[in-house]
Amino acid sequence: MKTTTVISTYWKIQLIGWTIASLYWGLSAFLSGNFIWKMGATDLIFDILIGIALTHMYRNFALKRKWNKLNLKELLPKMVLSVFVLSLFYMFFIIGKLYLVRLLIFKNETVSFLAFFKSVQLQVFITGTRLMSIWVLAYHLYHYSRLELETVKENARLSIIIKEAQLNNLSAQLNPHFFFNSLNNIKFLVIENPAAARRAIDLLSELLRNSLNTNISKLISLNDEIDLVKDYLELEKIRFEERLQIKIETSLDLSQHLILPFSIQSLVENAIKHGIEKRKSGGFIAVKIDMKNHFIKITVQNSGKLSDEVKDSGIGLQNLKERLLLQYNGNASFEIMQMDDETVLATILITSK
Repeated sequence: MKTTTVISTYWKIQLIGWTIASLYWGLSAFLSGNFIWKMGATDLIFDILIGIALTHMYRNFALKRKWNKLNLKELLPKMVLSVFVLSLFYMFFIIGKLYLVRLLIFKNETVSFLAFFKSVQLQVFITGTRLMSIWVLAYHLYHYSRLELETVKENARLSIIIKEAQLNNLSAQLNPHFFFNSLNNIKFLVIENPAAARRAIDLLSELLRNSLNTNISKLISLNDEIDLVKDYLELEKIRFEERLQIKIETSLDLSQHLILPFSIQSLVENAIKHGIEKRKSGGFIAVKIDMKNHFIKITVQNSGKLSDEVKDSGIGLQNLKERLLLQYNGNASFEIMQMDDETVLATILITSK
């Protein structure tokens, strides 16, 4: 069975980077007209080996001391000192290599190592400083970018977890609130109209069944939400009789668009509780859904007056605002306002995708 050796990205970058750098110096020598192929090939091999050996030694040293976890203020002095030390090592190794290669090729070479060292030390040191600075900076920038990416991913993951927890918490408030109000409605009917109370119980059972079959923290079709609203309004119609007029209009294919469960129903319930219920003559509730400028526009109008207490508090409206904000990340809005003719208008706008 054959085994395949996989070269890591680190080693690929090392080999490619130092090969390119060494070829650059070889090309410079070739263009100057003083190029000897045998010496050039030997220099190329040793330049690559020396560059990789020094930088790999630094990498192991930095990892062992966890320099990649330091902030920039702590890391910068260490980087500067490391570049200086690496440049010194580079200078000694390269000059030693140059002298030995030339000694082997030009056997009659009479220049002493010390004299050769003094003649090229500054040039080689500057070259080493440039190369080591680029390598060290690139190495730490790579690690910082990876660390930043991991941090962003982790923050995004935590944000999603928090958002889901908030949505679940808000959603958990809705069912008890909704069914408490519905049971209160049935309580009034039991004595006054037993037949209507039985129908109301049937409707409430249907509402409960639909609610249990729906994951309230997720989106559902507008069609399902409107069915819920119709059942709820029928339940209220039994109680209010002629005091409640209902109108539902839509120009959209409701099955093709999604919405948060109990969003329109919350507005209708609020309209009943703070509008119709407070008026001796009752009133109307009109639900309208259409498309306007790439937004799904949902409006609920009802007879009544909007007080600051109703506008700024209450589990239904406040809950709805928070759920829209969490679910749509600013791509949905909610507004409730008083019209001139004793009519309250509640509007939900959702970006159509």
